[in-house]
Amino acid sequence: MADNPLLVESGARDAAVPFGQIKTEHFLPALKQAIEESKSRIDLISAAGSPPDFENTIEALETSSDLVDHVSAVFYNLLNAESNDELHEIGKEFAPRLADFSSDVLLNEELFRSVKSVYDHRESLRLNAEAARLLEKTFKNFKRNGALLDPVAKEKLREIDRELSALQVQFGERVLKATNAFQHVITDPKRLDGLPVSAIEAAAATAREKGKDGAWMFTLHAPSYVPYMTYASDAAGRETLWKAYNSRSFGGDFDNQDSVKRLASLRYERARILGYDAHAHFVLEERMAEHPSRVQTFLRRLLGVYKKAAEKDLDELRRFRQNLEGVDRIEPWDFAYYQEKLKKLKFDFDQEALRPYFKLDRVIAGLFEHAARLYGLRFDPVRDVPVYHPDVTVFEVRDERRNEYLGLFYADFYPRDSKKGGAWMTTFRDQGLWAGRIRRPHVSIVANLTKPTPTKPSLLTFDEVQTIFHEFGHSLHALLSKCRYRSLGGTNVYWDFVELPSQVMENWTYEKASLDIYASHDDTGEPIPANLAQKIKDSAKFFAGSFSLRQINFALLDMAWHSGDPGSVADINAFEIEATRESTILPRVPGTNFSCSFSHVFNGGYSSGYYSYKWAEVLDADAFELFKEKGLFNREVADRFRTFILEKGGSEPPMELYKSFRDREPDPDALLRREGLIDQVRFRTIGESAGE
Repeated sequence: MADNPLLVESGARDAAVPFGQIKTEHFLPALKQAIEESKSRIDLISAAGSPPDFENTIEALETSSDLVDHVSAVFYNLLNAESNDELHEIGKEFAPRLADFSSDVLLNEELFRSVKSVYDHRESLRLNAEAARLLEKTFKNFKRNGALLDPVAKEKLREIDRELSALQVQFGERVLKATNAFQHVITDPKRLDGLPVSAIEAAAATAREKGKDGAWMFTLHAPSYVPYMTYASDAAGRETLWKAYNSRSFGGDFDNQDSVKRLASLRYERARILGYDAHAHFVLEERMAEHPSRVQTFLRRLLGVYKKAAEKDLDELRRFRQNLEGVDRIEPWDFAYYQEKLKKLKFDFDQEALRPYFKLDRVIAGLFEHAARLYGLRFDPVRDVPVYHPDVTVFEVRDERRNEYLGLFYADFYPRDSKKGGAWMTTFRDQGLWAGRIRRPHVSIVANLTKPTPTKPSLLTFDEVQTIFHEFGHSLHALLSKCRYRSLGGTNVYWDFVELPSQVMENWTYEKASLDIYASHDDTGEPIPANLAQKIKDSAKFFAGSFSLRQINFALLDMAWHSGDPGSVADINAFEIEATRESTILPRVPGTNFSCSFSHVFNGGYSSGYYSYKWAEVLDADAFELFKEKGLFNREVADRFRTFILEKGGSEPPMELYKSFRDREPDPDALLRREGLIDQVRFRTIGESAGE
């Protein structure tokens, strides 16, 4: 297998993935050999002649699956960003093999005895904080995944993990295919009324790509869907797109109803085998929130605030439409359309008027300048690193203050049929120990932003700017990691802490000093006017209750699927309606369902964790208040955030890291202050807000 590029170190810069050499037929043989090599290493750990200690057991285990991790990272990143039917077919075998390997490790009795021996003697080992954390995490990982079970239960757990891995891949494949299958073709230009020129040009370009010259095509990909729902005067067209988007994989050729029930049921069964009440109890044991009851209390206290505010928003929107058109009914596909009109009236603010100030190239340069001012980083484009698609660009990242190489940064921003929807940060290589040496990370942002048109460059919406700042925050978390062990480095932290570095970056997008770095008009080169920058800031609280209620709705649905036994659920739509009854203020539409396309939860690792977004908002609002107090680019505050949050990863408990940065626990009032809702409720501590 020496000719398999996945099994040998690349000759590219910093051993970057040699995408041009990799073929689909390389993946399964590479995984097979990688697993065999890893098992041989693990056998040596278990059979070591000397007594188990931290180095020959825990640290050796940490690096025993280097090759498996490498092959898996490449495969799954391509499956999400540059997929095809062949990769999806491979995934049906790849995922179960990987699950079997994980089970072989975690259910290995001899290996667990060695790990437990080291853990039982931990007090005498004099380990530093990171090593102690790795030991604790390793022991818990075995215990939480079946090491103490009897042989029959272990085999059942193995079967469940195998099936779960395959179902999750299948779920994502069906959502992608359902998204790609929809095309809304317009041939009458009158039906384009209200749409901005940029959206019309993009739709024409999409139609040409699909062989429909002279028409305009809108899809369910965000850069097409969002402008249409926001600006199209054609209510029937908005209804068509909204219903298509909100019924993806709910019936039809790519139906996920059985997959949702099966995934939720298997997760419950797995948790019960391991001694937990339900899947949420299992997951939250390793989260800041700790227990489903704390999550529920946290969500419901916010629900009381946000629902009241959202109902006021909806009443205002109904009155606005009544005054505008003599009709006061707001359907779900009307909300974004009239909300945007109302915002324009109240703030003299039009999202489309911002686009010329947000050229993608300048926004990216602005991101890099923020990283330079805050942390002394420099991003230099490189041409000698292989990429998996021509749209991808690569940068070498250096710390100029410390004269250090930090890693590679990949950027993949435009939608295509081979890429799943949304935006995310990922890694091709985590920072930390690989084969006996500390390696720097290879980090990537993948998104679906507005594409250039024949007459315009990529001009972003403000929401898209925020998306890129958000994912860049995750990237900094990975790039600035200084951990020894990669399973603790970068974004390998509790999931209700991982969104802090990403969400805190969004705060800069509202500040004039930040906008001045990158927001200049594409035609004139003039910086964004102060009054327009102020309108961005003033409008930030507009409909804050409605947008936050939507997040609470998703979080409650997630918890409903995973806090109990879903085995008795006969109708997933009826279940969803009941689970979100309190957090829904618009009429339910027959034939639509969110669970069937809820990729975060059923294909993205957020099961029992969607609440993390709001939880982390408490942290990021509180953290940014310190930057505002001391200065947006204050070196001392940035150094503290870097030292205690970005560099430490999961090497220490997250609350301890946060307190080291802030010199106190977070103040949950900060979130409601930012949203302009502080007068309605007051929290005192994150602990209280989460469930005391």
